[in-house]
Amino acid sequence: MSTSQGATGRRPGESDAGYRAQGSAYEQGTGYAPEAGRAEAGADEGGRVGVSIGRGLAGFLLILNGLYGFLVGLAAIIKGGFFTYHNGYVYHWSISGWGWLQLALGIVIFAAGVCILLGMMWARIVGVILAGFSAVASFLFIPYYPVWSIIVIAVDIFIIWALMSSGRRQMA
Repeated sequence: MSTSQGATGRRPGESDAGYRAQGSAYEQGTGYAPEAGRAEAGADEGGRVGVSIGRGLAGFLLILNGLYGFLVGLAAIIKGGFFTYHNGYVYHWSISGWGWLQLALGIVIFAAGVCILLGMMWARIVGVILAGFSAVASFLFIPYYPVWSIIVIAVDIFIIWALMSSGRRQMA
């Protein structure tokens, strides 16, 4: 009886039917395990679901951010005296000019958020850029509403992270 084995790990003259009959995961000596393929597909599918949820949340937050910017801009244009200003801040804009900037930025951010929810690739790139602009604009808005501006900056950072990280594939 010979104990030498071939490249596939079987003895000479032994067929692969025994492997399948015994319930082995290997098919025809190729080393392919269907169970492992299903596990990898499930992990990949779970990653895609997470990506979709992250991208959807980023799109939804962009829509809310756009609505906020639009309403703040509208309030600044219509009732500029509503906002108070802290004199010790380095950056100073007129309330009317600030309102028009926030109004326009809010409309564009809202549109980008809707396009992200529709699954457009270019909207992800535009969304990252607009979230960066929104973070800078919120930084400049700190003397008027400091706590809310910091919250908007944190949301913008999350949006940038979610849109930038959603396309990567993880290697096992």
